[in-house]
Amino acid sequence: MITFVWAEDQKGQIGLNGHLPWQLPGDMKHFKELTIGHPIVMGRKTFTSLPRLLPQRLHIVLTKDEQLIAQYAANKQVVMVNSLTELNNWLTAHQQEQISVIGGNSVFSALKDRVDCLERTVIDATFAGDTVMTAIDYQQFNLVKRVSHVPNQQDKYPYAFLTYLRKEVQK
Repeated sequence: MITFVWAEDQKGQIGLNGHLPWQLPGDMKHFKELTIGHPIVMGRKTFTSLPRLLPQRLHIVLTKDEQLIAQYAANKQVVMVNSLTELNNWLTAHQQEQISVIGGNSVFSALKDRVDCLERTVIDATFAGDTVMTAIDYQQFNLVKRVSHVPNQQDKYPYAFLTYLRKEVQK
């Protein structure tokens, strides 16, 4: 099952200068809970924006950057794929696994017809941003869970976790 995992503000913005425009520890905890123990798929920019390799997750990175490919060639925690065809082949070979796509926008866009589940965090605020989440046809999905959070000492903004399943995936 392919799951998109992302957070967005009220304008659908997901990034600024290659990073999240906000700090929301509750969302980071949620992200970890959703992705730990599962492969995570991302593009080069998302991969290089990570502070380090995320523990207990296989990193699948779509890139043509030969230096980056060489740098991680011997690392068993990273699989580099250099085309959408190669990525789709990898996804098909691992279709029985829970796979999380974590960005960037071009990867979300390329896989939006294959995604089965959406794990969307909506922050009830607006931030400066330069990247908006790719358009998703929510008519193809059912909202199956919503968990709202109010601001607290760690999380300055109200936000909600929304889980959607593709209609034909539900039994």
